[in-house]
Amino acid sequence: MQSSPSSSPTLSPAALAAMIDHTFLKPDGAPDAVARLCEEAARYHFACAMVNPAEVRNAYFALRGSGVKVGTVIGFPLGQCTAAAMCFEAADAIGNGAEELDFVINVRRLKAAALEGADREGGARAALLADLTRCASEPRRLLKGVVTKLIIETCYLTDDEKVLACQLAKEAGFDFVKTSTGFGTAGATVADVALMRATVGPEMGVKAAGGIRDLQTALALVAAGATRLGCSAGVKIVEELAKANG
Repeated sequence: MQSSPSSSPTLSPAALAAMIDHTFLKPDGAPDAVARLCEEAARYHFACAMVNPAEVRNAYFALRGSGVKVGTVIGFPLGQCTAAAMCFEAADAIGNGAEELDFVINVRRLKAAALEGADREGGARAALLADLTRCASEPRRLLKGVVTKLIIETCYLTDDEKVLACQLAKEAGFDFVKTSTGFGTAGATVADVALMRATVGPEMGVKAAGGIRDLQTALALVAAGATRLGCSAGVKIVEELAKANG
C-alpha cells in the first residue's frame, strides 16, 4: 500500500529520507559523481539511488548490503521508443542490479489517445495501454518485488491528459505515477501532485520529481499526496528538516 503520509513539521528526517530517490541523471558531471551519490544514499538511508542505465552496475556494487535500492530510468528522457526497446532496457537494468524502474510515457501517443472518445474500442488508447501493461508486467517476471513507475511529464499535458495518463498507469499495473523527468519545461507542482493523487487513489504511489530543491517544497508536495520525491538535493532537504526539528 502506498498511502499518503501527512506533511507535518514533526515528520522525522529519517522518515523523509526514506521517501527520497537520491538522483543523478545528468549527461555530464565529475568522475566520482555516482560514487558520491551512492555514499550519500547509504549514509542518509534514502529509498533509492537513481542513476542512468550505464551506471546501474557501479551503483549496485557501491550500495550492496546498504539496504538502499538502485533505480534507473527507462526510455529516458523522451519516451519515444517502442515497448520492446523499453522492456529490453528494463531487463538489462535488472540484470545489472536495478530494483526500481522509472519508465517515460510517450507523450505524443498519450495525446492521441486523449483525442479519442472515451467509449471507443481499440485505437490509440487501447494500443498505448497494451504497451504500458507490457512495460509494467515484464520486469516482474524477471525480479520479484521490482518497483515500476510511469513518468507522465506533466509540463506537456492538460489536466484531462494528466488524468488519463494516471488512469492508464493504474490500469496497466504500475506501482507509481511520477510527475516529471526533470528535463522538460517544468517539474513537480503541488497542483499536479494533488490531481494525480485524487486520480489514482490512496493505494498507488505518487512520485514528485523536478525542481525540488528545499524543505518547504518537499513538505508541500508530501502534503499534496506524494509518497516519493525524486531530487538531487536530498541531503540538503533532510538536513534542513533535522535543523528545523531541533
